[in-house]
Amino acid sequence: MIISGMIAAAGPILILFFVFLGIGFRGFQKLKGFTYTTMIFAGVTAAMYYPEYFVEYKGYSYSNLITPLIQIIMFGMGTSMSIKDFAGVAKMPRGVFIGLLSQFTIMPLLGFILASLSNFPAEIAAGLVLIGCSPSGLASNVMSYLAKANLALSITITAISTLLAPFMTPLLMKLLAGEFVEIDVLDMMWSIIKMVIIPIGAGLLFNRFLSGKAKWLDDAMPLVSMIGIGVIIVIITAAGRDSLLDIGGLLIILVFIHNVMGYNLGFWVSKWLGLSEKDARTVALEVGMQNGGLASGLAKEMGKIATVGLAPAVFGPLMNITGSVLASYWHRKPPKE
Repeated sequence: MIISGMIAAAGPILILFFVFLGIGFRGFQKLKGFTYTTMIFAGVTAAMYYPEYFVEYKGYSYSNLITPLIQIIMFGMGTSMSIKDFAGVAKMPRGVFIGLLSQFTIMPLLGFILASLSNFPAEIAAGLVLIGCSPSGLASNVMSYLAKANLALSITITAISTLLAPFMTPLLMKLLAGEFVEIDVLDMMWSIIKMVIIPIGAGLLFNRFLSGKAKWLDDAMPLVSMIGIGVIIVIITAAGRDSLLDIGGLLIILVFIHNVMGYNLGFWVSKWLGLSEKDARTVALEVGMQNGGLASGLAKEMGKIATVGLAPAVFGPLMNITGSVLASYWHRKPPKE
């Protein structure tokens, strides 16, 4: 139908295709991990074809849901962490330092270079820098486990980079994205503190005193987090639909380059600085897989969800695909000592 020019009529069929594809993937062990991403594609397709249903309802803008959803996701992240996760700094200082250095240099600089070369409207270009300046997310921990990397190092880098985000992300954005959009450093710091640090702190307290006593919540948080990220991506896609139709193909290509170059540079810089292959795999995944949810939340706080928020919305599903492929490849190749 699309090839014959009946693009508008193909919407329902495309949506059902992704839904059934996701259901079908559940029956195959090697494809099971792609079910979530396929469902995201179904949601994104619906948002592209029928954006009016995902923008507002009776004057209430769905974008107002983004910040509380991020806070719920970050609370869930906190419930899966403990103070022990931060002890890795003392046990693996070299790996943690190289991981954090790579995290806050490679991706921000790649984002700035791609944004400068893209010829995108300034606010959309700033989104490429924003996703690069964000910390790593929990997805990198899952992929590190699958890739037979150093899971303890991965968890520590994620934890520390997230705690550093209120300082590093606004400063890097001011330095690298200031020419694209106006950046209020203090305002962005407060946005990250209320979206990330406070909910994670609450999650850590929950894990310390109530973990196991509310098993239903322990079991529900991963699912709630996944649904929350999906809802955020759909809302952003609907809000930025017109821009995506204009530059969507090129944006996907640049986000893909950003993501894959992050893996490559993270791995080879780590090897060059003397880390083992196992630790280098960890850093590669930490660098290449960013916290797209936080970047989306910051775009909302800036009031630019339909422009600055586009690159983070594309980055999230894409990194899950590339991360799964890379982790599967490494899983079959035990790291050399």
